[in-house]
Amino acid sequence: MASANPFLKALRRLGASNAELESEARQKIVQSAGATMVGELQDRQWARLRGTISVLTMKPRSGTPWLEAEFNDGSGTVTLIWMGRRAIPGITAGRELTVSGRVSYVDGQRRLYNPYYELIAG
Repeated sequence: MASANPFLKALRRLGASNAELESEARQKIVQSAGATMVGELQDRQWARLRGTISVLTMKPRSGTPWLEAEFNDGSGTVTLIWMGRRAIPGITAGRELTVSGRVSYVDGQRRLYNPYYELIAG
């Protein structure tokens, strides 16, 4: 009932930090796109996600390059890993995209290996 009161909504927004407001805005975009929220992912679930790459690194494993991206949608983060890639055209930090693949939990962290991706025009 309190969430329906516009005065209480406005008061809560005034007390929210910029990070909380940005997170809420990202989650609304995810919901409107019909994508799954990162915070709701289960192990071995096939998912379609929409969000932004916050960190992009290249980590070699046993001499093979692995391109790793920290992907955030406002509800949580997942690590995207492209094995055998040093770079992918269009994949940069700050880039918004849609990814899909099977989620794996490794050492308590969510990961998608070699996900399909679509760049979102910005």
